[in-house]
Amino acid sequence: MIITLESTDDPRVAAYVNLTDVALRSRHEPAQGLYIAESSTVIERAVRAGHRPKSFLMAPRWLDSMRGVIAQACGAEDGGEVPVFLADEALLRQLTGFHLHRGALAAMHRPALPSVARVLADARRIAVFEDVVDHTNLGAGFRACAALGADAVLITPRCADPLYRRSVRVSMGTVFQVPWTRFAHWPRARPGAAAPEGIDLLRAHGFTVAALALGEDAIDLADLEADPPQRLALVFGTEGDGLRAGTIADCDLSVRIPMAGGVDSLNVASAAAVALWATRLT
Repeated sequence: MIITLESTDDPRVAAYVNLTDVALRSRHEPAQGLYIAESSTVIERAVRAGHRPKSFLMAPRWLDSMRGVIAQACGAEDGGEVPVFLADEALLRQLTGFHLHRGALAAMHRPALPSVARVLADARRIAVFEDVVDHTNLGAGFRACAALGADAVLITPRCADPLYRRSVRVSMGTVFQVPWTRFAHWPRARPGAAAPEGIDLLRAHGFTVAALALGEDAIDLADLEADPPQRLALVFGTEGDGLRAGTIADCDLSVRIPMAGGVDSLNVASAAAVALWATRLT
């Protein structure tokens, strides 16, 4: 169903308004059960992962190149019952707040997140991102995890949204490829919890939990690489503050990546890539 937009006031495209306002979108999208996928490549990967579009938005010049993805998502060449909104470049910029030059946008229904236990069931190498609030860094972290064989990604309650537009774009759609979910409680269980949560839940599933940190008692990554456990959870913090002291204390061990040139740490995505490569299963 192809619809040509004449105004930004059309309520049917409310999901696309002010996409550059991070604070607004972080509240609006989860509340509406939606996320925004940007670019034909990302939309295709989302559809391939089984995510359902609510609508598409693009300039007329992108329609022909998007017909295959639209048909795959909707089961019909014309988009079926899912609206495909077309608008000129000036109207698109006014609506979204930025110049859309990556083909198209799609408002996608958010899938329900699986339980932590389900994500861990068959995993042997996982990454945990603690309180990474920068969407670009989180997206890059997911891309590193997908490229270097992580079986799953877990994020803490205060972590950024992996399905925020910028995270998805930077990840090149790999947020749809790697199983992931969010802890309800981290690093410890809530008072009176009947079942293990946080780090204890990882241990209950047989994981050795390793904090990437710079403490004096941290072992060299090469030592972990020499004798890696069968099930390993690597925990990464933010570039500025790193992991919380309580998290480091609760983990089974701390691991440092050797540095040169007076550099004390790597970007979180780079650290994830190095640690996952070093501890990969052959």
